[in-house]
Amino acid sequence: MKKIALSLVALALVASACCSPQPGLIILHAGSLAVPFDELAEEFEETYGVKVVTEGAGSRTTIRKVTEMGKPGDLIGSADFRAIEELMFPEYADWYICFATNEMVIAYRDRAPFANEIKNGERTWYDVLRNEDVTYGHSDPDADPCGYRALMVCQLADNYYAAPGLYDDLIHGEGMDQGRYNSGREVVRPKSVELLYLLDSGDLDYAFEYRSVAIQHGFEYLELPDEIDLSSLDFEDFYATAEVEVTGKEPGITATLTGAPIVYGVTIPKNASHPERAIAFLKLLLGPRGRALLSDCGQSPIVPAIASDRDKIPEGLREFVAE
Repeated sequence: MKKIALSLVALALVASACCSPQPGLIILHAGSLAVPFDELAEEFEETYGVKVVTEGAGSRTTIRKVTEMGKPGDLIGSADFRAIEELMFPEYADWYICFATNEMVIAYRDRAPFANEIKNGERTWYDVLRNEDVTYGHSDPDADPCGYRALMVCQLADNYYAAPGLYDDLIHGEGMDQGRYNSGREVVRPKSVELLYLLDSGDLDYAFEYRSVAIQHGFEYLELPDEIDLSSLDFEDFYATAEVEVTGKEPGITATLTGAPIVYGVTIPKNASHPERAIAFLKLLLGPRGRALLSDCGQSPIVPAIASDRDKIPEGLREFVAE
């Protein structure tokens, strides 16, 4: 009887697996795109009747899932369009579309030490972070653009505020391989959204985040001057004075990234299983509904979007991009 019962259970599991809806569209994206992409995915499922799987991570990690781990992906959304060209061209992609911008801020927990003094102008944010009783965090620059952008903000602040030694005081290494996964006052996590859990629990005081992420998750944040928040084309030359070294395309190789305005990019990998569905999703993202949703989530859409090479993008998307 036991053998019969076990056999019936096994058959039920097999039948359940066979009947489970298979992914009709797999989207790998930056963690900071989770909220708008998940909402668009729900609408896409209702419209097209296919199951959409979304998976967030640091953008460089997201891309490496396809290029190094062989993970299937129909659409890649990166918080830095440059990572697509650096890590995917020419084998895995040969075009991208720039579709949104963002800015760096410093999110903080309830009753964070000295937060009121910063807002009132009695203290500067960088002197507060230098305080030995204050903890702060950023994501891993090798995995997540928000991580290397946090380092760039500190470099730029060093010059902008004429505060020599600021960068060295706040940043003690370049990545988690330096043994800083959670050491001392400077806390590092693979992606920036993971720092929000620490802010929420009170285990972290401040975190370098995108403005959109702080807004979407209801955290208060300190705005930074345009000269250092990586948001403005007007300060593109000054941003470029910041440089961060990260792991490169091949193991053992590094890449030097320069500061630039924050611009998000998206592409469809050459080996995508469902490229037509990916195009349909991008039409939703780049169209009026997607643009409105991005704005509500604290990310400014680029209208019209900008293509790396308009002739190479799918014909169905050309109406959404600049000539």
